[in-house]
Amino acid sequence: MLKERWNDAAGGFHSVSAPDFLPEAQLREVQLRRLQAIVTRAWKNVPLFRQRLDERGLTPDDIQSLADIAKLPFTVKTDLRDTYPFGLFASPMEDVVRLHASSGTTGKPIVVAYTEEDVQVWTEVMARTFAACTLHRGDIMQNSFGYGLFTGGLGTHYGAEALGAAVIPVSGGNTERQIMLLRDFGVTAICATPSFFVHLVDKAIEMGVDLKTLPLRVGVFGAEPWTDGMRERIQIDAGIEAFDIYGLSEITGPGVASECSEHEGLHVFEDHFYPEIIDPVTGQPLPDGEEGELVLTTLSKKAMPMIRYRTRDITAIITERCGCGRTLRRIRRISRRSDDMFIIRGVNVFPSQVEAALLQVEGTLPHYQIILTRTQGLDQMTVEVEVTPEVFSDKVRAMEELRSRIAHAIEHILGIRVGLRLVGPHSIPRSEGKARRVIDKRND
Repeated sequence: MLKERWNDAAGGFHSVSAPDFLPEAQLREVQLRRLQAIVTRAWKNVPLFRQRLDERGLTPDDIQSLADIAKLPFTVKTDLRDTYPFGLFASPMEDVVRLHASSGTTGKPIVVAYTEEDVQVWTEVMARTFAACTLHRGDIMQNSFGYGLFTGGLGTHYGAEALGAAVIPVSGGNTERQIMLLRDFGVTAICATPSFFVHLVDKAIEMGVDLKTLPLRVGVFGAEPWTDGMRERIQIDAGIEAFDIYGLSEITGPGVASECSEHEGLHVFEDHFYPEIIDPVTGQPLPDGEEGELVLTTLSKKAMPMIRYRTRDITAIITERCGCGRTLRRIRRISRRSDDMFIIRGVNVFPSQVEAALLQVEGTLPHYQIILTRTQGLDQMTVEVEVTPEVFSDKVRAMEELRSRIAHAIEHILGIRVGLRLVGPHSIPRSEGKARRVIDKRND
């Protein structure tokens, strides 16, 4: 179990979730004290951060209130690539006990570091995540997040063990074995990307395994945006309660925010991660309740502090207090990113809009890809959609009727007509990690 290490503000770490219920005034005191300390640490040890503060005529002494965070410069993903591999570290390498990295598919990988204390904090927030998702000691948790350089697997693993759950470290892939373990080990909870779990559901049906008859009761899903329609499909097909969690490697990995049993937004563990919402175009702070880009500051990370990191995720801070009693602020579920957007004939399009349209139409499966091409200088968008075996094997007339319903649903949401191709089950490649929804061939 977690060590009783919460003693600087809460007067003793009495349970895994104790910090979630701190009185608001006490929480703000913790945040300010930690913000001042982390700004000082970054200023002393990270040359890029000190340079940017010097350019603004600022020192750590200028941070006297939480509102003063708006004076600080943003950090963006290119900063991590430009200083690759260790240029943003605030700890000497002898204090670093863990390194993770992104896949680097768009350039050099993003490298992140952890001290021993950072790993303890990560374990703590993941244990609090699972507690919010109704897991407890005695649960059997199948961890289908990928292990290795990806932060999902190990972050999830340590948090579940700290909570007292038994962890099955199966990682991603090997779908038939995943289903065998779900059935034979009496698994009560699973962690995965939502797209991979949908793939597991499809495979279970093929194997004659009804997930609704198993002890499985909770799914904890993250690492990619997913819609409420996808949640409903998962809960009906698998007979589980589906929870959304949020995190990103640059901040710590999973464990930044989590739904509770109210399912009305995600609580940010803001004693460690301070949230802001900004206008994604102007960079100006927006008040709670207004939609914009989420910006996060790590308040306790030693090895690699992130000050005002622009996540590119679009959300809003919910102003109402949650019925669960947690005093931590909540953000709306993230269904899109500012950098996922593409423009077709002057219309801003997000993949989540296409998913929402498809899930309104009976006979489709939650597997799709968006293909972007360019013909004679004009951008074209085609949506490939899998349909159920019953529909695919039916008469041509039924397929045409389904095509018409799907096309109408997409046009209703997007406001434009797009190309549409109906394909049979398993035609679209499955992902063991994050689903690849958009294939951009415009520059081929």
